[in-house]
Amino acid sequence: MIESSLKEKKTNTTEDVNFPIFNAMQAKDHEQVVVCSDPETGLRAFIAIHNTTLGPALGGTRMWMYKTEEEALKDVLRLSRGMTYKSAISGLNLGGGKAVIIGDPHTDKNEALFRAFGRFVDGLGGRYITAEDVGMEVQDMEWIYSETKYVTGIPETLGGSGNPSPVTAYGVYMGAKACAKKAYGNDSLSGKRIALQGAGHVASYFAKHAAKEGAKLFITDIYTEKAQSLADEIGAEVVSPDEIYGLDVDIFTPCALGGVINDDTIDQFKCDIIAGGANNVLDVEERHGQMLLEKGIIYAPDYVINAGGIINISSELEGYNREHAMNRTQKIYDTTLNILQYSEDHEIPTYKASNILAEERIASVGRLKSKYSSKSHFSGRLGEMYMTDRR
Repeated sequence: MIESSLKEKKTNTTEDVNFPIFNAMQAKDHEQVVVCSDPETGLRAFIAIHNTTLGPALGGTRMWMYKTEEEALKDVLRLSRGMTYKSAISGLNLGGGKAVIIGDPHTDKNEALFRAFGRFVDGLGGRYITAEDVGMEVQDMEWIYSETKYVTGIPETLGGSGNPSPVTAYGVYMGAKACAKKAYGNDSLSGKRIALQGAGHVASYFAKHAAKEGAKLFITDIYTEKAQSLADEIGAEVVSPDEIYGLDVDIFTPCALGGVINDDTIDQFKCDIIAGGANNVLDVEERHGQMLLEKGIIYAPDYVINAGGIINISSELEGYNREHAMNRTQKIYDTTLNILQYSEDHEIPTYKASNILAEERIASVGRLKSKYSSKSHFSGRLGEMYMTDRR
């Protein structure tokens, strides 16, 4: 297990109250948090590295108008931990990291800001590799790439994979179909009623997959014009943000921000399945994951079915191949079914089943790291051209 026993060992002392950042990091075994500040460009950002047992921490940069730095820190810690589990359950040799930039993605973007952020990423020397996330575009990643090679999701013209959203959405679609297979005995979404929260990139591509198969979609977004545009394109119905939780549907698909399954919303759900592309949708993982199990709602762990994005961008590190990325993403279907079966066999929530399987892989590979593997280089020696560093 990668979860430490620090919480059991800690005592309630006055000293703990004075170290909220360290407390938050140690609660979930984070390795590092970097605070990035550049007054000239207005950059205010956090980079969080959760675990690097399997490899360098890869995870996207999110730009959002957080109300407080505490809110931003909480988000980056939750997101980076999720990336550790996402890479592990997907069979990738990568650790978990994430970054958040505090700012309005509609008004605060400029080249200098992203290049300043790129310098901070570069300073980590490859411990953290960034990518595109909520509030970011391919152009933003290109500006970051101007200052560091430790970035993925760059334009195809530069040798990257471009926008990862189509692949992420395909993985969500595969995960939803796996849940349908478990719930209904077949994986067809034809005729299924789906409540889609969000009308951004991932939500839009998912909606097109589902609509093409014959699903009936109800869409909401905090930007009504985005929801209406998508609804018009695929023949869906727009509902208000508050209405989305209580709809009588088969599947609820959260594709916006996290924490939407919480004490205020959980009793409103009338669906059989919750499967979406948003990260950390369980506000309190242990509490709300158990409540979904007791309500008989099948929950696809978010970091499992939205892993198509990291599968896609991680392939850039090996030389990007779209067909290979899509084939690997399709396997999310089988991974989801395995987790649902493990959950049923052990009578535990699906989030816990997924965490256990991910932690087992991290622990297994971690034991190998105790064995010495030389990193020496011999300049000019025969065979040097194919020698590589091995962790």
